[in-house]
Amino acid sequence: MRKNPAKKVLRYRNCDIERIVAIIPRGHRHMRMIIELPDQILVFSEATTAAIARAYISVVTHPQRRSIELVMRKFKPEEIKPAYSECQLIESSATDEELQQEWGDFIDK
Repeated sequence: MRKNPAKKVLRYRNCDIERIVAIIPRGHRHMRMIIELPDQILVFSEATTAAIARAYISVVTHPQRRSIELVMRKFKPEEIKPAYSECQLIESSATDEELQQEWGDFIDK
């Protein structure tokens, strides 16, 4: 999946975040990550938060890797582990060079 120039781009810096709350709501088993901005509240599922953490760790702790792409893949029920969602963010085959070429200059603008 390549970036779509028609999509709206939003950039958030640390000073744009009012607060972050990680919570397992009453009656639920999985965490939600709530990010409160001045004009909106974003709520991420535990699986999304875990995918972001995996991507972060994969890039920051690797001696050479500078990027990673996770893409949504919908699994058949018989393909997934118990208690896992059918929709998962899975590492793509995109190389560092491909991702740097696609996104490197774009995110600095």
